[in-house]
Amino acid sequence: MTQVEEIKALVAQNAETTKALASEIWDYAELSYEEFRSAAALMEALKAQGFTVEEGIAGMPTAFTAKFVSGSGKPVIGLLAEYDALSGLSQKAACPVQEAVTPGGSGHGCGHNLIGAGCYAAAVALKEYFTAHAIDGTVVFFGCPAEEGAGSKQFIARAGYFDDVDFAYTWHPATVNEVGSKGNVAIMGANFTFDGVASHAGGAPHLGRSALDAVELMNVGANYLREHMIDAARIHYAYSDPGGTAPNVVQSHAVIKYEVRAPKVNQVQELFTRLVDVAKGAALMTGTRMQYEITMAFSDYVPNKALGSLVDECMRELGAPEWTEEEYALASQFLRSYSRTALVGIKESLGEYFLPEELDAALQTPLDSVIHPFNPRETGYSSGSTDVGDVGYATPTVMFHVATACLGNVGHSWQNTAFACSGIGMKGMLRAAEMLSLAALRTIEQPELLEKAKAELRQKNGGKYSCPLPDYCTPPIGRY
Repeated sequence: MTQVEEIKALVAQNAETTKALASEIWDYAELSYEEFRSAAALMEALKAQGFTVEEGIAGMPTAFTAKFVSGSGKPVIGLLAEYDALSGLSQKAACPVQEAVTPGGSGHGCGHNLIGAGCYAAAVALKEYFTAHAIDGTVVFFGCPAEEGAGSKQFIARAGYFDDVDFAYTWHPATVNEVGSKGNVAIMGANFTFDGVASHAGGAPHLGRSALDAVELMNVGANYLREHMIDAARIHYAYSDPGGTAPNVVQSHAVIKYEVRAPKVNQVQELFTRLVDVAKGAALMTGTRMQYEITMAFSDYVPNKALGSLVDECMRELGAPEWTEEEYALASQFLRSYSRTALVGIKESLGEYFLPEELDAALQTPLDSVIHPFNPRETGYSSGSTDVGDVGYATPTVMFHVATACLGNVGHSWQNTAFACSGIGMKGMLRAAEMLSLAALRTIEQPELLEKAKAELRQKNGGKYSCPLPDYCTPPIGRY
């Protein structure tokens, strides 16, 4: 067999176990830092394959590593797995009509069950290949919780777990097949707590100092701040504790969450400092006290250009998932579940991938069947964030996308939850496992390319990973 044929065979022989694992994690649908059963399922599956597991790394009970060492143990390959779900996105598997499994329950609306199981399949395939061909190296499966929350990879990186990793690969369920050329922006989030003085709002309002007023004024200040920041920046907020439900009580305590995004960490830090000044001003205006706690921060993610090109070649060699007529028909049903207005936006967004004369035909069979080209000269950013960025500042890292849902499907939706436990999602996951395995093998076969990737990293990080979080910040388990 050729190398590609052998990789396909190794992934295929473990395919049923991989799909069962993905389905099991989908059923659990556990939220950030609460993924105890999901993590346990992955750890038990990896232990059964001969991996050595270290649990509870970097201060997070649901974070872990699983290692397989062959020969000298060098080089070291990292695979980044995720398995957390999202609140309020419960949905029946493969069902194109909105129908929750548990009304109001959580669901895998970003497909992280597929990431975790797909990385498991790749780790096992690499172990089998290393053993059969007496190849030196170490495969490290990183169990990374809470990507949808405050993250984990930045804490794992800060604890030094990537210091000896030569490169890291991961993937993400998507609607298209590609090594994403654009980066993802950096982000920082905090809880702002205001404390004032309670009083009777009717009888003695002059004696009260309203924390809720302070939060409202902070929002006003943040709205004015939005006009005076770079176009690529974002400011988001959500009330965490409005201070009660009684309007005749001056609220003495209120908490609001804020997140700021910008392409680079230094831009995020500058914008966050300005936001803190807005909060201080709101406290001064209301006679309240303000304190804030930084709860999360991700570095920007930029794919390693040298390794990105290699992964792109491997994806082309393996090809896109091969879809059946039944899968095209199901994908069409999902696409029709969106409103007419949403479909107009979907069509516009797909213009980035298809020529106008190609688009209508693509939407007739709305599952991506090509590999879209990687552009190593791309310097733009998408507006989302991921803690994969911190790994990318610690070791050469690439994240690629494989279609597991219909073209134009919206992330963090009930449709996405349904796709994450469908035949379409499982097929994309297995192809991703093949791509991870082949890319890892091709990388260790080209030490000169790996050195080029490491030189690119040194130029990017100055020779050392710097965590965007203050040293005092710990994983905000139960506080995010």
